[in-house]
Amino acid sequence: MTFIGGLTGLWIVALVAVHGANLRESRKNFLNEPDVPFPPARPTAHNLAAICHQGQGRPRYPDSFFPPNGFSHFRRRGKAINRLESWYSMCCSGRVAQQSSQILCCTQQAWKQALSQFCVDEYSIMTAPFVCCEASGDARWKCFNDGPTNPKYNPIPGYTAPPMNWELGFTFNPRAC
Repeated sequence: MTFIGGLTGLWIVALVAVHGANLRESRKNFLNEPDVPFPPARPTAHNLAAICHQGQGRPRYPDSFFPPNGFSHFRRRGKAINRLESWYSMCCSGRVAQQSSQILCCTQQAWKQALSQFCVDEYSIMTAPFVCCEASGDARWKCFNDGPTNPKYNPIPGYTAPPMNWELGFTFNPRAC
């Protein structure tokens, strides 16, 4: 009986230790999940300079970034980031907006449109959508902006984004500013 009691105690100690461990990190490394920080922060007057001048220092997600199979939710996030960065470049280049107030408005429109398209993509598959996509109107935008991973749009030291194709589908509306 003492032997069985000792084994039970050992199992309980082992389970407590495993339960207390940071399994999320272990699972991330074990599954080799791609790292796609999401959602992007809403453009503001405080992060606009970084959005426009440090874009090449923020990650892009070409198809080669992802494992050949699975992780489609990470692929959709990466595609949304690529689309957004492309549209930010358009806003910041001076081709569609010249004044800083227009550039901020353009980047905000790009942010909303890119995340709206992300939600359309999320609903095009038969899995649970990203939680913010379930909200609508201002609640959706608040949800996306409540958890940005890089609110200041800081670049990654030593990183240079690979060349990516321009994403079509964005038109800046200066009358909406």
